Amino acid sequence: MSDEADADNPGAARRMSAWMILAVVAAALVVCCCSAAVGLLISWWAGLFHAPT
Repeated sequence: MSDEADADNPGAARRMSAWMILAVVAAALVVCCCSAAVGLLISWWAGLFHAPT
């Protein structure tokens, strides 16, 4: 049945893969930004951004 749907709409697979790529890129950006924020928070907590006394 999916073969018939692909025959009727040959661009469907291409659009689905494009949405999948966008979802993976968005997820990677979220993970990257969250890990950077956690790293900055840990650095701040450890005193790396405080002025030396």
